[in-house]
Amino acid sequence: MGNRPRGNSIFVGITAMSFSLLSPALQQSVEVLRGVGSDRREQLQRLHIESVADLLGHFPRGYDDLTDVRPITKLEEDRLQTVQGEVVEMDGRRLADGRTIVQVVISDDGTHSLAGVWFNQPFITRRFRYGQRLAFSGKPKWRQDHWEMPNPRVQPLVETTGEQAPGIVPIYALTEDLRSDVLRRLIQTALDRFAGYLPEVLPPDLRLRRGLPVAAQAVRDIHAPASLDQGRLARRRFVYEEFLLLQLALGLRRRDLRDRQRAPRLPVTTQIDQRIRRLFPFRLTCDQDQAIGEICRDLASDRPMQRLLQADVGAGKTAVAIYAMLAAVANQHQAILMAPTEVLARQHMRTLDAYLAQSRVRRLLLTGGLPARARRDALQAIAAGEVDLVVGTQALVQDDVQFAKLGLAVIDEQHKFGVDQRARVRKLGVDPHYLVMTATPIPRTVALTVFGDLDVSTIRELPPGRRPVTTRWQRPSQREPIYETLRSALREGRQGYVVCPLVEESATLDLKAAEQTYQELQDGAFREFRLGLLHGRQDEATKAEIMQRFRWGEIQLLVSTVVIEVGVDVANATLLLVEHADRFGLSQLHQLRGRVSRGTVPGQCWLLADPTTDEARERLRIVTRTTDGFELAEHDARLRGLGEFFGTRQHGLGDLHVADLLADREVLRQAREDAFALVLADAGLRHPDHALLRRAVLERYGKTLDLAEIG
Repeated sequence: MGNRPRGNSIFVGITAMSFSLLSPALQQSVEVLRGVGSDRREQLQRLHIESVADLLGHFPRGYDDLTDVRPITKLEEDRLQTVQGEVVEMDGRRLADGRTIVQVVISDDGTHSLAGVWFNQPFITRRFRYGQRLAFSGKPKWRQDHWEMPNPRVQPLVETTGEQAPGIVPIYALTEDLRSDVLRRLIQTALDRFAGYLPEVLPPDLRLRRGLPVAAQAVRDIHAPASLDQGRLARRRFVYEEFLLLQLALGLRRRDLRDRQRAPRLPVTTQIDQRIRRLFPFRLTCDQDQAIGEICRDLASDRPMQRLLQADVGAGKTAVAIYAMLAAVANQHQAILMAPTEVLARQHMRTLDAYLAQSRVRRLLLTGGLPARARRDALQAIAAGEVDLVVGTQALVQDDVQFAKLGLAVIDEQHKFGVDQRARVRKLGVDPHYLVMTATPIPRTVALTVFGDLDVSTIRELPPGRRPVTTRWQRPSQREPIYETLRSALREGRQGYVVCPLVEESATLDLKAAEQTYQELQDGAFREFRLGLLHGRQDEATKAEIMQRFRWGEIQLLVSTVVIEVGVDVANATLLLVEHADRFGLSQLHQLRGRVSRGTVPGQCWLLADPTTDEARERLRIVTRTTDGFELAEHDARLRGLGEFFGTRQHGLGDLHVADLLADREVLRQAREDAFALVLADAGLRHPDHALLRRAVLERYGKTLDLAEIG
């Protein structure tokens, strides 16, 4: 079906599942409906509506509540209200600026009146006649001595049945030449003929426990609710179904990994714990100790650890991961640490080298940039068990990589990988323990969805001595005073970054580009200093050389794209200037800011931006107000949407067609609770009441989440 526009939702009970679950009636083309010819079908196709099921699944994105019916004397400004009355006057004229205006006046008592007003629609008067009884719905405004209602929604009243309230009107995503009243009429026709064919996926006990209607009733209620509450309940039913299928899939994968697979037991004794801690040149924080305790309990089991380690920027997740890897080595097993970029992999390798300088742990860096002979030698050493720790990129999960005795796989920043990484990692050993870590704080609702089959450990506490970063949002006109502050700090021996959103100048985007900015600064404001340029289009060897020169202090000011967002750790770099900061998300700005909070000297961050939208201004205000990454993650998810923020499509979970992870978090909690209880009670979903549920889970998530045939 392709990606669907926001608000044009289909629900999981119909087309989000395979057509194999639908009756032939629902699979028919929309052309079976009266009024759908070739032109209308083409309009519907632009909304990704081709079948009857698609049409029924085109949910309203909201409702207009027209049930607030008032006499004209009781109207309030700027609130959606409905007035019922008789047409007493019609007037059309041309204004001085060339526009036309039509006014249709109705009165509900013969004395008081309200004028419906339309601009540039002279034909509108053909819809009305004197004495006709109408309902006008809209937001009235008081104009000197009378009420006006711009572009009211109009509904004729049937005189034989007396006064009537217009009711709840669904609002749909539309396309060119397709009017809302036409779409509503088509959907009503489809409901009348085909709603009864909908498959009921939810087991009766779950549906009744949660007070949810059957699918056939819910689809009628979501399109034509008698009240807003009825519409909300119908939507909740489909949100619950969508979440339940996802959580069942995650629960089944969790069960498969833990119950059917066996990992090596890697117990951490007091002696092992003491030996590992002696290698760290600092004392671990309470949060780090708690995470280590949770990991050690997992490692001691013969069921594969499936744990997410999330930490705020600079909170020390890498030290915890190193502890876990050394625990595996102490039990005569190998461990790997996989990073999304070679820059980050090399950073991890330097950290390991520093911690393990006095140890006998054998370690190796494996990346795609290795020469053929060096790679061949490395693979032979890994396969022979001559290497204990391997750090690398996706080169670690190529078919020619074989491990002698892999016990633990650690993947850093997994949201930057694709969905198949875990499955590929599992193929490296019999069944290794598995630790995902991320420095992008994740709202709980996302953790339950994207990482819903993992246990979660969280590190919020910063190590002692870490100083907070001062963040300022300034307009580009303040550039020169900022430059002077930067120059002064560079003369004192500090280093810094200038981050740009693009690599090279764009003909279509008026944004600072890294190459252009590097040249301007080198030739102008910072000509007395040593500058470097770093961006993602450079080859790995060039990037590694530039970072090494920056680390050694040969480069004082590094002009870069967001390639430095994760993993770059230079304690002396305490200055950050972000160009066009309004182009970045909150969590991305927080990650960038984390590059200048690595030492004991307070970092300084300037966000240069002249934003044009309220949302962008709000982001910049928030990031200057707090340094709490978890708080920022919640704000970012709310402002930008979770799918865009976390790239959930990468994880293969697809779009959530109905549910909103933030607004529907309570429904998610219920669905997760029910799904995991169901997996525990009927692991194969073999009960007759679970037959359609079982098929739906396999159809939707079987391949994506690497599920074996259930049961």
